[in-house]
Amino acid sequence: MQIFRKILVGVFAIGIVIVTAGTVYAAHLFQTTSDTFDEITSGRMSDMRSEDVSIADSEPFSILLMGIDTGALGRTEQGRSDSMMVVTVNPTTKQSTIVSLDRDILTNMVGYEPNGTAYFDKLNHAYAFGSVDMAMDTIETLLDIPLDHYVSINMEGLSDLIDAVGGIEVDNKIDFSLDGVHVPIGKQTLNGETGLAYARMRHEDPDGDIGRQKRQREVVEKILRKVLSMDSVTNYQKILKAVKSNVLTDLSFNEMLTIGKNYTAAFDSVKSYQLQGESQTINDVYYQILGVNELLSIQNTLKKQLNLTESAKLVINQDFYYSTNGLLGDQFYDDTDYTSASEYPYEFGDKSSNNSTTATSDSTSQDSEEVVDNTNQ
Repeated sequence: MQIFRKILVGVFAIGIVIVTAGTVYAAHLFQTTSDTFDEITSGRMSDMRSEDVSIADSEPFSILLMGIDTGALGRTEQGRSDSMMVVTVNPTTKQSTIVSLDRDILTNMVGYEPNGTAYFDKLNHAYAFGSVDMAMDTIETLLDIPLDHYVSINMEGLSDLIDAVGGIEVDNKIDFSLDGVHVPIGKQTLNGETGLAYARMRHEDPDGDIGRQKRQREVVEKILRKVLSMDSVTNYQKILKAVKSNVLTDLSFNEMLTIGKNYTAAFDSVKSYQLQGESQTINDVYYQILGVNELLSIQNTLKKQLNLTESAKLVINQDFYYSTNGLLGDQFYDDTDYTSASEYPYEFGDKSSNNSTTATSDSTSQDSEEVVDNTNQ
């Protein structure tokens, strides 16, 4: 679960090299690096914050890390965020949390209402529908926390980075071909093209997405290992060129340097979680349906790290929950069966709660809701 942690460490490593380089060259490299990050920076403040988190004041913050599958092996469309992680960093507690999000989680696409009503789809489709903003809004609503920053990485960037470091060595366990690129079994050095195929292959792997995620982590770790072992600071120019072409973030260069200087202790203690639900096929499409207690637990874990008030109840769209558990499966794609996204949230919980009302399978009811107190669960 340390793939994006290592990406950030690698970025900060560039800052460290700048600090330790010779004075004249360091000034040149600082300006080059700063210019690079000025070009890849795009600002955003969470609607769930009244003011921006101050990294300069060492406040805890959250960051969404996305691997975008676009431009990879011939793909040129908007793309989908097939790799998603939410990271919280707390310098006071000296802890970080990484929550990996399954791309197939079924959830509300916040801000996407093609028929004027709430629309539900796989989590990774939010980026395809509305780029970074919709992806962040959707994940914020799902996790009930503000996302303060983001880093999105084009999967094609892995290819550029692999070439920039001169290739990586792997011991491939599965012989496969992907889009005309063949990767045989055995120890070998992968270039950008074969390395990208190695990171993207999924169908031939018996572990599916989990296996792919492991290989993606392996690729990034080996890239970073080579970056950190480079014997000449001039090699970072190649890395910066690859970063410039394939990374988008709202972190400024100065913020990255500050994180590298003041937040490093928090990266020494990292807890990793995987948010995934129960596998369900709805209208012949595979989804992950999240459980109430599991989602609430993850929400509170992240809130605690951000010094936010934890919740005793889960915020959930109740009609949607019942539809995905079989009561309304045949009406799933009829948007009129769901409560409006503007009326979100509803509180859902155990029927034994004194405040709960009777559950109904009538999805046309706009006022039906259940309240469950999970305090003692």
